[in-house]
Amino acid sequence: MTFLKLKTGIAVAALSFAVGCSPAVGSKEWCEDMKNKEKAQWTAEEAKDFAKHCILPK
Repeated sequence: MTFLKLKTGIAVAALSFAVGCSPAVGSKEWCEDMKNKEKAQWTAEEAKDFAKHCILPK
C-alpha cells in the first residue's frame, strides 16, 4: 500500500467518524445544539435547516 493511499484512507475514516457522531439535521438534539451555537458561526445552510426543522416544523 502506498503512502498516499494510506493517507487518503485515514482522512476518509476520520471524516466518516466525525460525521457519524453529529446528530441528524432536524433532530431534537441537532436543534438544541444549534440553539447553543453562536449565531455568527452558523452557515447559511444551517440557518435554513434550523428555520425549516426547529422553528417551522411540519
